[in-house]
Amino acid sequence: MKIVCIGGGPAGLYFALLMKQQDPSHDITVVERNRPFDTFGWGVVFSDQTLANLRQADPVTSAQILDAFNHWDDIEVRIEGETVRSGGHGFCGIGRKRLLNILQERCIALGVNLVFETDVQSDEQYPDADLIIAADGLNSRIRAKYAATYQPDIDLRQCRFVWLGTNKLFEAFTFAFEKTEWGWFQAHAYRFDDNTSTFIVETTEDIWRAAGLETMEKEDAIAFCEKLFAKHLDGHALVSNASHLRGSAQWIRFPRVICRKWVHHNGNAPVVLMGDAAHTAHFSIGSGTKLALEDAIDLARNIGEHPGDLTAALERYEQTRSVDVLRIQNAARNSTEWFEHVDRYTGLPVQQFAYSLLTRSQRISHENLRERDAGYVENFERWLATQAGQADKAPPPMFTPFTVRSVTLKNRVMVSPMAQYSCVDGMPADYHLMHLGARAMGGAALVMAEMTCVSPDARITPGCPGLWNEAQRDAWKRIVDFGHAHGCGAKMAIQIGHAGAKGSTRLAWEGIDQPLDEGNWPLLSASPQQYLEGVSQHSRAMTREDMDRVKADFVQTTRWAAEAGFDWLELHCAHGYLLSSFISPLTNQRDDEYGGSLENRLRYPLEVFKAVRAVWPEHLPMSVRISAHDWVEGGITPDDAIEIARAFKAAGADMIDCSAGQVSKAEKPVYGRMFQTPFADRVRNEAGIATIAVGAISEADHVNSIIAAGRADLCAVARPHLANPAWTLDQAARLGFTDLEWPPQYRAAKMQLERNLERERNQAAAAQALAVALAEQA
Repeated sequence: MKIVCIGGGPAGLYFALLMKQQDPSHDITVVERNRPFDTFGWGVVFSDQTLANLRQADPVTSAQILDAFNHWDDIEVRIEGETVRSGGHGFCGIGRKRLLNILQERCIALGVNLVFETDVQSDEQYPDADLIIAADGLNSRIRAKYAATYQPDIDLRQCRFVWLGTNKLFEAFTFAFEKTEWGWFQAHAYRFDDNTSTFIVETTEDIWRAAGLETMEKEDAIAFCEKLFAKHLDGHALVSNASHLRGSAQWIRFPRVICRKWVHHNGNAPVVLMGDAAHTAHFSIGSGTKLALEDAIDLARNIGEHPGDLTAALERYEQTRSVDVLRIQNAARNSTEWFEHVDRYTGLPVQQFAYSLLTRSQRISHENLRERDAGYVENFERWLATQAGQADKAPPPMFTPFTVRSVTLKNRVMVSPMAQYSCVDGMPADYHLMHLGARAMGGAALVMAEMTCVSPDARITPGCPGLWNEAQRDAWKRIVDFGHAHGCGAKMAIQIGHAGAKGSTRLAWEGIDQPLDEGNWPLLSASPQQYLEGVSQHSRAMTREDMDRVKADFVQTTRWAAEAGFDWLELHCAHGYLLSSFISPLTNQRDDEYGGSLENRLRYPLEVFKAVRAVWPEHLPMSVRISAHDWVEGGITPDDAIEIARAFKAAGADMIDCSAGQVSKAEKPVYGRMFQTPFADRVRNEAGIATIAVGAISEADHVNSIIAAGRADLCAVARPHLANPAWTLDQAARLGFTDLEWPPQYRAAKMQLERNLERERNQAAAAQALAVALAEQA
C-alpha cells in the first residue's frame, strides 16, 4: 500500500515504522510541519504495562526507548508541610524530544520517507494514497474538515495549566499542593532525563484569574510559580520551552476530545484518525502518548490480520480501540475532576487525602495498592483503624466500626433496601423473616428493610410492606427481634416512604411500572403527573389537607417503627416517589410556596422530615435517601444535591443515602461500577455530612476503596446480597480477615472456607513464583 501519515508525532511515526516492519514493500511517508528533530513539550510518562505492549510490538524500538527512560516506583504527595510516599507504581519518564528522535531514527532505518517543514492543508494533496492517517494532533484540520463523519465532542475542562521544566531532579513522581489567598495550586513533577524534570502547574480557572495570571507576562507568571513552589524546587528555576507563546497563552485548558467515528472515506482512500486527533486523556494519568502508540499498534495488527481487506481491518480498529480508549478516558475524567475540585478533599486528614489522590481514577483499588506497596497499605489501615477507635487493630477499611448517635455499626457494609413485593395487605410475614433474617446473619452491620409504606394508598404495588397499623408493627418486631438475636450485632433499619405518582402498579415480575388491571387506588404527587406517558394512572396535586394527612401518616409510622425496635430510620425522598416529586423540577410545577425555587420545593419534604425526627428517638440515627442526579436536562443535578443535603443536615439528618435517577423515563444514566459513588463523595466532602454510597458496589475491594478514600461512610450493597445473603462473611474470608464473627451455627463452615481460601492463595503464590523463575531462566 501507499500510506501517508499526516503528522510526525508518536502516533504517525510509530504506525509508519510498524507497517514498514510488517511489509517492507509498503510505500510510507510521514509529513511533519516542524523541522527535523524539533519538538515542543517536556517529558512524557509510560507505565510498565505500556512498555510491555511496546516490547511485544517492536522489540528493537522498545529497547531503545527503555534505554533512554528514567524509571521510578514511588509517588510522593506533599501538602501542608507533610509528605506521604507510596511505592510500586512502575512508571517511566522520557523526554518528548528524545522519544521522537528514537522513532524518527527507527523510521529512517526501516526506509520510511520522512518529510519535514511541510504544513499539510488537506488530505486531498495525496490523491494516490491507499491509506491516510490523520495524526495531526489536538487541533486536527482533518478532523475539523470531516467533522460530520467523525462527530467530535470537545469539552474544555475547568483548570488552567502550564507545562514547565526544571533542573531540580524529582526522584519520585511528585504531587505538591500549595494554598494561596486565592485558593489551591498543584504541581505535577517528575524526572525524565539526567538533567531535567517536567513541572506542570495547575489551578482552576477562577483561582487563575483571581491571582492575576490572566494578565501577567510570561516571565512574571513563571516567577510567580517559582515563588509559590520554592520549597519544592530547592532553589532551582522553572523554565519554558514554548518560546512561540506570549503572555497568558502558555496557560491552557485541557480539551477532552471524543470522536464517535474514526474513519472517513474521502472518495480516494480512507482517512483514519489516530492519537490526539481522535481522543485525548488528561495528563494527570499520563496516557496521551500511551494511547497514541497503542492506536498505532492496534491498527497495524488489524491490517496484518486482514490481508487484502483494509475495510475489515479499519472496522475492527474502530471497534476495539474506541472501547479501550473510552475506558481510559473514563478513568481520566475521574482524575481530571479530582484535580478540578482539590478543595473538596483538602479538609481530609493528610493520610486520607493522599489515598484519595492515589485512587482518584478508580483504576487503582485498595487491593491493587496493596500489591504495589503492602507496607504503605498496612500503615494506612492502621491509621484508619485508629481514627475509628481501634488503635490495637488494623482491619481492612470495610471492617472498621462506625458510630452514629448511640448506634455503633460493626463494619461499613449495609444491606440495601430492595423491594421484594411479597406482602399481603402490607403485612411482613415469614418471607421477610427469612429474607431479612438471613442477611442479618450474613455479616453486614446494618440491614435495611425495603421502602415500607405509611398507608395503603402509599404502596407501589399490592405486594409492598406497610406500617400503618399495630398488627404490622408487631410483625416487624418479630423480624427485628430475630435480627438482633441471631445477627451477631447486626442493626436493623427501616426505610419509610410514599409511592406518590408511581403507585398502584403490578408486582415487578408481572410488569414493572405497569398499572393494575383492577383495584387501583387514587394517586397523589406534587403536581398532576403520569409517570409513563399514555400508560400510567394520573395523579393529582396534593392539597394542604393532603399534606397534613400524609405527614401525620409518616409520624405514626415512625412511632410504630420505634416500638418495633428498629435501630435506624431512613426517609425515602428519592426515585420519583411522593417526597421526591416535590424536590425535582421535573415533577414539581406548583406555583405556591411549595414550587419554584429549590428552597420552596424542599419545603414539604423538610416538614415531613422534621415531624418524623421529632418523634423518632433522639439517640437513634436517621438518614435520608435522595436522588442526587435526575439524569435529565432541567432536572436535579449533583450541584443541587449538595444543597439538598445541607438542608436535611440543618434539619437534623445524620446521613444522606446518595442514589440517583428513576424520576423520569427520559433519563439517560451513565452506568458503570460504583457509578453513583461520586455523588456520595461530593455530598460528604462538600456538604459536610456522612453519606451512604450505593450502586454497582459488588466487591470488597470496592467497599475498601470507597471507605478508605473518604468517598462515603457506609456502602449499601444490593444485588450481591440477593445472590448471597452471607456476602459480607464471604468477602471477609476472601480477604483473609478472620475476626468477623459468624453465627455459632455456621462456625464450622467459617473454618473450612478460610482453610480452602488460604490453600488457594498459597497455590496461586507458588504458581506465580514458578512463572517468575522460569521467565528469569529464559
